[in-house]
Amino acid sequence: MGALRMTPRARLGRLLNSGLHRAMAEDDSVYVLGGDVADPRGGAFRITAGLSKAYPSRVFGTAASEAAVVGVANGLALTGEKAIVEITSDGFVAQAFDQILNMSSRLVSMYGRTLPIHLVVRCPMGSGRGDGGAHGRSLQRHFLGVPDLHLFELSPVHDPGEQLAAAIGLGRPSVLFEPRSLYGRYPLASRAEPGVEVTGPFGESRWMRLVVAAGAGGPSGAAEVTVFCAGGTLDRSVRAARALAATGVTVQLFVPSRLFPFDLEPVTGFVGPGGLVSVVDDGPGPAGWASAVAAGLATRLWGTLRKAPVLLSSAPSVVPAAQELESRVVISSAEIARRLARELRTP
Repeated sequence: MGALRMTPRARLGRLLNSGLHRAMAEDDSVYVLGGDVADPRGGAFRITAGLSKAYPSRVFGTAASEAAVVGVANGLALTGEKAIVEITSDGFVAQAFDQILNMSSRLVSMYGRTLPIHLVVRCPMGSGRGDGGAHGRSLQRHFLGVPDLHLFELSPVHDPGEQLAAAIGLGRPSVLFEPRSLYGRYPLASRAEPGVEVTGPFGESRWMRLVVAAGAGGPSGAAEVTVFCAGGTLDRSVRAARALAATGVTVQLFVPSRLFPFDLEPVTGFVGPGGLVSVVDDGPGPAGWASAVAAGLATRLWGTLRKAPVLLSSAPSVVPAAQELESRVVISSAEIARRLARELRTP
């Protein structure tokens, strides 16, 4: 129940910063690297603020070469240290893709025995800030399925410090995707969201379950709609669920801490026979995390579902900088609610 222990007075960006401080205080083998991570700036979004003052020998502000930075981090991890790399913004992680794909993930097993590789690549990403074109994208799909590479995503219902600690302690390279729109967001606690019941976590992916019930009463009864979504789309999915609840439809949502590899077994039992299942992805369709989850759900629940899982994703387009145009590309709460209502009406 990690998410419910978070104080609503601390925003997620601040909690992530606290998690970094805690990790470095508790383990002197943890290093932080990246452009502008040192004070006074403390990273592009000030997530690393204060670290270089507290741990000057283990925080390195680097040149703007993501491949070089992850290469150095790979060397640290290979020698038994723990490295955390901050990528300034989403698109720049592509510059480090060769290092992550061909080195980070392979270091685990390429030497004839399994080696613990403690490497976390933090990647701010996502839309909602009006900086599309060069930024504003969701690139998780490009890292899916890489052996020994674990993917996490910041979420309003998971403690960022716990997510970071889990990624550091894996002994496997990982990418922590951080939707920038969530940095200023307060954690979602049941008392802060009337009518939303939050339970979990379930399984190794640490799924959290949210129930938005129809009517004025508290969450109860079987859900007619089940939505699987990543952290960056949770707020939009909850707003869509509220719109459906106002029409008499109870909705349950599942959001993971770990995107990949994901475990569906602990949560498929919550999906009742004849229910409608949907997967929401902030990235452009059709390939990506949503497709992988939908395929897994169809395999496990075929014959019991109302119909095949419904994939909802952003349009296959570059994200525009103008917010009015951005809203036509990025999947919205209104579009999620509209599509689910339509699917409920059709056999």
